[in-house]
Amino acid sequence: MVQYKQVKKLTVLLVLCCVLLIGGFVWWSNGLSPVNVKDTNSKVFVIPKGTPVRMIGNELKKEGLIRDPVVFFIYVKKAGLDRSIQAGSYKLSASMGLPQIIDTMGHGQIDIWVTIPEGLRSEEIAEILESSIPTYSSTWKSALKAEEGYLFPDTYLIPKDADVEQVITILKNNFYTKIEGIGLSKTTPNLKEILTMASLIEREALRDDEKPMIASVITNRLAEGMALDIDASLQYSKGKSTQGKWWDVPTVEDRKIDSEFNTYKYPGLPPSPIANPGIQAISAAKNPASSNYFYYIHDTKGSVHFARTLSEHNSNVAKYLQ
Repeated sequence: MVQYKQVKKLTVLLVLCCVLLIGGFVWWSNGLSPVNVKDTNSKVFVIPKGTPVRMIGNELKKEGLIRDPVVFFIYVKKAGLDRSIQAGSYKLSASMGLPQIIDTMGHGQIDIWVTIPEGLRSEEIAEILESSIPTYSSTWKSALKAEEGYLFPDTYLIPKDADVEQVITILKNNFYTKIEGIGLSKTTPNLKEILTMASLIEREALRDDEKPMIASVITNRLAEGMALDIDASLQYSKGKSTQGKWWDVPTVEDRKIDSEFNTYKYPGLPPSPIANPGIQAISAAKNPASSNYFYYIHDTKGSVHFARTLSEHNSNVAKYLQ
């Protein structure tokens, strides 16, 4: 009798194991299969930068592109494919099986995320695009250079087969949209001057809260006909240094550079922007703070110190920099 009960228990356990194995196999197979093999309509599925694998699976399920986000997560992790899934946009359909969807997200982008930080010159933006967009060519540099100041810093989805005209259109359309929020437009009469000042502010300021006051210094010096003496303009004049830096620390000798962008040599604003400013710098250039300051320096810790007179300025230099 005891032996019979043991055999019965083993039989029940064996049956349960078989049921679980079969159920697991069915669940796994179902998770790998297409949601609807007859639905070949494509959807554009966007993966933002830094999106966790689990969230990608949930979004795919929500869009009706996969059957089970848990199977997606396990499959990706087990195969070590989580790092191969790239941010961007993809054409996917419910007729695609899970392995095909994951493979597509590894190399089948139609749009690529590109981030352009604030304050870069056009050549630096060209370097970013060269490393990101497959269709980039060296001819892009001159086209981008012609739009200096209007290449708005932001994060973009750019078609991987884009030409430079498409890229410029995307960046400039965003620029015009952003400046509308601060009361500017493409027809603003002095827009170029505002952007030129904003580019100086962007390169000179270390924090957003400094920008309106630095704008006031520039405005005050312009009103008095003083040379702006802005190091960032020298850096722009020099171009790329022998060490491969675009914004290398200028020397006293650099102040002799004969360039319209040299604000030590030529009073007034440079003839055009020296970089591509963000909205805070543009807003500061449009609405400078009111002050009696004509000088400023940043100390070794990055704090800014303003001065009304050259004597005060020299005292700040002696106190904070020497």
